[in-house]
Amino acid sequence: MNVITFGGARHGREAELSNHQFERLFDQQDANELVPTLEVLVGDLQAQSRTLREHIRALVHANRDLETMRLKEIVEMYPDLQPITTRMSDIAEQIESLGCILKDIDQGLIDFPCEIGDEVVFLCWQFGESQVIAWHPVEGGYADRKPIRGVRKTYIN
Repeated sequence: MNVITFGGARHGREAELSNHQFERLFDQQDANELVPTLEVLVGDLQAQSRTLREHIRALVHANRDLETMRLKEIVEMYPDLQPITTRMSDIAEQIESLGCILKDIDQGLIDFPCEIGDEVVFLCWQFGESQVIAWHPVEGGYADRKPIRGVRKTYIN
């Protein structure tokens, strides 16, 4: 039973991002300096996500009607879930306040806007990687990752 997915689909804002003016552009060193902070934030976010899924699975087991409901509706019916979703939202806001873009909770994907030449691309970090080792076009995603020249490739997936 796949009740709720927090990631996996293409990021809904990708088409908009290609024309977006980012408030902050990172270089590889700037992005790498944030990795320890992001490790903590993304780890917490993933833990909250697992907790929420476990609670919802138990609720669905008792009430199959919940399978077709949106997360917002389930949380309205079961307000005890609100602290978890609030915490998840707070963490996501913390990540994005750093200038990063949270792309996928499950995979722990974070993008950093970066200018290479006259083109804006995303440096791409995945939870568990010790540093930023890849980049991809703004219109692309994880599947389009290319290694950063000179960085040892130690991809998670």
